[in-house]
Amino acid sequence: MDIVLRRRFHTATMLRCLSLHLTKNAALAPRNYSQAANSLPPTPELTALATPEDHHEAKAWISKFKTQTIPKSLVELNFSRSSGPGGQNVNKVNTKVTLKCPLDSSWIPAWAHSHIKANPHYVSSSKSIQIQSTVFRSQSQNIDDCLSKLHDLVLSASSADIKNEPTQEQRKRVEFLERAEKARRRQDKSYRSEVKKNRSKRGWD
Repeated sequence: MDIVLRRRFHTATMLRCLSLHLTKNAALAPRNYSQAANSLPPTPELTALATPEDHHEAKAWISKFKTQTIPKSLVELNFSRSSGPGGQNVNKVNTKVTLKCPLDSSWIPAWAHSHIKANPHYVSSSKSIQIQSTVFRSQSQNIDDCLSKLHDLVLSASSADIKNEPTQEQRKRVEFLERAEKARRRQDKSYRSEVKKNRSKRGWD
């Protein structure tokens, strides 16, 4: 009877160790989320904003993109142990998040590529955007932080070349300044003309 109990105990212990080993390896391994369903607006096929029509199409995309969040399925996420703030979780839980996103991803506008390449988060060796976060104690919050930073980066880069049309108030202001400048020039011209006339009169006296 003792032999049977010992065998059962040994088997249960082995199973627990195997389960912990598999769980640890799964947590440490990088998770590559394949590009599945995309909830982002379709990206215009524009390599540059050369015409007013291009600007209009790009602005329409930006307006929609502003209200969206980037799904995890469009990026690669790696998790590791954080050495930053985290209390009891520091060096114990994989709360540090590293996000990687290829620059040639279909949802990133081509006209924004040059500005993204100039950003510190761009890694030329892998031609990708890499962002890390250890701000929060939880892994899920750091994931959201990385996705938010990526969203801001793409939004800023895609808006860099946009020429905003002046508002009606701005147009009126410009027209007012132009009229004031013309009036000043007419006044200066009239003054100079009057000075010349007075000089001419003194010369005849």
